[in-house]
Amino acid sequence: MMGERQVAQEALFYEFSLERHVPADHWVRAIDRFVDLSDIRAHLRPFYSEMGRPSIDPELMIRMLLVGYCFGIRSERRLCEEVHLNLAYRWFCRLGLEGAVPDHSTFSKNRHGRFRESDLLRELFETTVRRCIAEGLVGGEGFAVDASLIKADANKQRSAAASEVVDWDDLARTRRSVREYLDTLDEAAWGAASEAKPKFVSRSDPAAQWTGALKGHAFFAYATNYLIDLDHAVIVDVEASRAIRQA
Repeated sequence: MMGERQVAQEALFYEFSLERHVPADHWVRAIDRFVDLSDIRAHLRPFYSEMGRPSIDPELMIRMLLVGYCFGIRSERRLCEEVHLNLAYRWFCRLGLEGAVPDHSTFSKNRHGRFRESDLLRELFETTVRRCIAEGLVGGEGFAVDASLIKADANKQRSAAASEVVDWDDLARTRRSVREYLDTLDEAAWGAASEAKPKFVSRSDPAAQWTGALKGHAFFAYATNYLIDLDHAVIVDVEASRAIRQA
């Protein structure tokens, strides 16, 4: 006999446990076992004002970013949507059922503000490496180096040809990326990496290199250089550079 959904009055009260809802073998539980962010508030305290209304908890933002990294969610806007809808992500982020998810713009402001000025992400990375060493996952005897191209958020339509004169000092007054580019002109991994002039230079992100290394359409990119311990393929250090081999 075919069943039929009975339309009835909604219940006035519900009993729901987010802890019981997340399966024991879900990835967020496996990740959560090793996540310890108890020190980040002390690390960030000098970068917050002692006055004004409370800001968004930095541990919440880091946990959300971990969700994005571990589950391949690259868009901050989509990350906020996924955490809002996914109960397992809510459990990992300690949000409960009614916790408010930060606006996607909050991540950009903190990533380029407090997190960048305090070098928080580097601190979290090195804390993770120390934990791997303590757990015996790093042998320390054999290492490999690898580099990957990362496409920069730079539009070719707003770039300048190598022969074109650009007033970088004027652009540096309003653009952080240009100020940082001018500060690194003498560093081997950036401005001094090569005397050859690229075909195009991005006005919005001049440190990015115009490259056709992938044998397809050329684009602006950076190189991420990883030092990997060979015992368990643990990344023990990483540095960005211009996307040229001389760097």
